[in-house]
Amino acid sequence: MSVTRPVCLVLGATGFIGGHIARCALEEGYHVRGYRRDPGSTGHLGKADIEWFNGDLTDLEALVKAMQAVDVVFHAAAFYPTHSEASEVAEHVAYASGEIKGIIQAARQAKVSRFVYTSSLTTIGQPPSGTNRLADESDFYIPGTLAKSAYYESKIAMEACILEAARDGFPAVVVNPTAVFGPGDVHLTLGKILIAIKRGYVIAWIPATTNVVDVRDVAIGHLAAAQKGRIGERYILGGFNTSVKDIIDRVASIFKVSPPRFCISINFINLIVKIVDFLPFLSSGNHMRAIPFWQGINTQKAEQDLGMVHRPFEKTVEDAMSWFKENGIEV
Repeated sequence: MSVTRPVCLVLGATGFIGGHIARCALEEGYHVRGYRRDPGSTGHLGKADIEWFNGDLTDLEALVKAMQAVDVVFHAAAFYPTHSEASEVAEHVAYASGEIKGIIQAARQAKVSRFVYTSSLTTIGQPPSGTNRLADESDFYIPGTLAKSAYYESKIAMEACILEAARDGFPAVVVNPTAVFGPGDVHLTLGKILIAIKRGYVIAWIPATTNVVDVRDVAIGHLAAAQKGRIGERYILGGFNTSVKDIIDRVASIFKVSPPRFCISINFINLIVKIVDFLPFLSSGNHMRAIPFWQGINTQKAEQDLGMVHRPFEKTVEDAMSWFKENGIEV
């Protein structure tokens, strides 16, 4: 007697996180569908057993077709504004909100039973002043805090659309990966930082704290969110809180290169941001203005509810660099 395999669709299966979600789902026995813009792209999945669907995230008909008879949709391809003038932020936010609302409409039309949305660390706000705790899922980025950042403003707008839909019965769970490293970083999102440290290009650090996590643990967290996550809840998929200096020192130690010897102050970073904003031919759509807001994160909710675990950062770095070499990326 044959057993019907559950079916999932990964929006963004050709990407860094999306590709690992697809791999993890295959390992857990899912029939995996991948959605992509470029019909020839497979990301880091290569010849993995994926049923591919081609289309744009604004193509309602193509989305509904890909979502038919799907048990779970993993949306790991949300709009990602990279560079923009401050005057374009509202335009980007409007586009991002329209895109996610269209995807929600398609999932509703296809009667998807679970929707896992990959949001961002940037939508986690700071704890209320006077509270002596790490930021967690109850803290939200306040729109307008970094009003000139299309990335921050778009990410919180999209997440708000998902959570609003969940309150109206849409079966969505939100996951918020922290700073993601590991093998398969096809676009060198954060992998370029590892490569730069190994080459000795990183000559200074910034006095900031962040949370780092392995992409494979993030993928496992997505599957757990689909199976055990509560509708309408957010789950931070993180690993270790650490200083930027410690990250650089640890990576430098792995590759036996000299770590940087001096610190770039927050005041100097703020000055650079002001210069960038003042010069119209430079893009103001950058993450530098957010550095003073970087912080440690409380990851207990995902650990308790989803069973989130994390592997050693050194192992993540070594596997990432090995993947780069195996795939012809000069390190």
